[in-house]
Amino acid sequence: MTLEEKEELKERVMGELEQVIDPELGVDIVNLGLVYEIHVDEQSNVKVEMTLTSMGCPLAGTIVSDIKKALSDLQEFGEINDVDVEIVWNPPWDKSMMSRYAKIALGIHEGPEDQK
Repeated sequence: MTLEEKEELKERVMGELEQVIDPELGVDIVNLGLVYEIHVDEQSNVKVEMTLTSMGCPLAGTIVSDIKKALSDLQEFGEINDVDVEIVWNPPWDKSMMSRYAKIALGIHEGPEDQK
């Protein structure tokens, strides 16, 4: 698999992850900035490195399950093989990681210090 093919596959995975909605906030995990990295190995195994909005999130299992469900079509069509989800806490998540879309959807107003 070439580097270009890996990058295209990562983009497709990220697109599928936009279907995974955080049950508490009602916004997808990509726009919330919870997905830190997508790793693809030579056998097309995928590891999603992500965080949660809080360490004690009771819905972590639901989100992981939803991720695997969202990527199942790519598995069915043979584009990817195994899916692993790794929850990490570094760097810690904060609202500055959210997309503009997520901030608007959640009614978060940016001050001059928040704009990037």
